[in-house]
Amino acid sequence: MSVLGNIIWLLFGGLLTAIEYFVSSLILMLTIIGIPFGLQTMKLGILALWPFGSQVVDKPQASGCLNTLMNVIWIFIGGIWISISHLIFGILLAITIIGIPFARQHFKLAHIALVPFGKEVR
Repeated sequence: MSVLGNIIWLLFGGLLTAIEYFVSSLILMLTIIGIPFGLQTMKLGILALWPFGSQVVDKPQASGCLNTLMNVIWIFIGGIWISISHLIFGILLAITIIGIPFARQHFKLAHIALVPFGKEVR
């Protein structure tokens, strides 16, 4: 079921979303300061490419001030807008019964888009 969901996801916008995340990741990695943020957008791109069957979990060794500081910077730079866009798409998809599984994936993406530091995609 997850393979079919991923194929449908890719055909109806998931591939475009993943490409946008990968391009923004490469642009962020052009500077030394942007490398940590580029790695997080790469994580978002991987999840946007194949969301069904993937889980977002907390890293066990990732609690600390640095992750919190980086998440706060991320939220102010653009994480809030990425998260809000995924929430809006999730709400729109949740209106129909057919769109509920895809809405759940957008809500998963919204969660990791808000605070990506200290999270891992499995």
